[in-house]
Formats: sequence, C-alpha cells, structure tokens
Amino acid sequence: MSGTAGKTRGISTWVGRSLGLALLLGLAGPARADLRITRDHGGDLKQYEAKYARLRDKGERVIIDGICNSACTLALGMLPAGKVCVTPRASLGFHQAYYDQRWTAGIKITSISGTAELIAYYPQPVKDWIARHGGLTAQMKHAKNGPELWALVDPCPEEF
Repeated sequence: MSGTAGKTRGISTWVGRSLGLALLLGLAGPARADLRITRDHGGDLKQYEAKYARLRDKGERVIIDGICNSACTLALGMLPAGKVCVTPRASLGFHQAYYDQRWTAGIKITSISGTAELIAYYPQPVKDWIARHGGLTAQMKHAKNGPELWALVDPCPEEF
C-alpha cells in the first residue's frame, strides 16, 4: 500500500466522523439552560417580568435551590407549572410590593398597584396559601421545604 492511499483513507475517515458528529449535533436541537436560583431577594417587578418572559419564551426551566423572595416568586406564575421546581434547600418569601426607596427618601411605602400586580401573577394554590397566612403584608411570609411548599411548587425530581 502506498503512502498516498493511507493518507486518503485517513482523511476520508476523519471527514466521515466529522460529518457524523455534525449531523448528530444538528439533530440534538438547541441547548437549553436551566436557571438555578440560590439566593434571590427580589427587586423591581418590571425587571423580573422581563427576565421570566424571556425564560418562558425560550422554554427554559427555573430550579429554585435556595432563597426566592419577593419579585423572584413571579416565576411561579409567569412560567408554566412544569417549568418551575424546588429542591430541598428552597424557600419562598412573599410580602407586599414597595415603591423603590430611592424615590421615597429611603422610606418604605407600600405600592397598592404593585401588590395587586404581583398577586395577579400567582397561580391559585399560591394565592390560597397567601390568604391562609393573612394576605400580603409588610412582614415576609415564608414557605419552606416540605409538604407546604410542595403544594405550591413541584419538587425537582432529580434532587430528591
């Protein structure tokens, strides 16, 4: 066998494998990335609405793996139920919405419209839980891991 025949066979094998890999990767579809929440204390409702709308539109999943308070909890209503789950480390915190303190001289002032907007996003089990715990108030109300939390959000199957 000549040196040229061996090189040609090596190149054709390499090309065949490369084409096979490219075809396999092309059939796999776009990669999806989960958003893992570990310590999110919330913030501006509009920013969270935009963030969760992008995740919902991409079909991505949110894994709550720690603290998810305030506006962070919008995920419960903005994403389909099967796209949000909780780990054993998860906790949810709910309270009234407030105006940005930069615009209120550092004073915490309840936003009635913001609170109404927040509650409107929640699915009925979350609304019922909040009502059973006295409604949204200035005090944070926590749902921690266990049956009470699992009644609001499905546990992540791979975490249990």
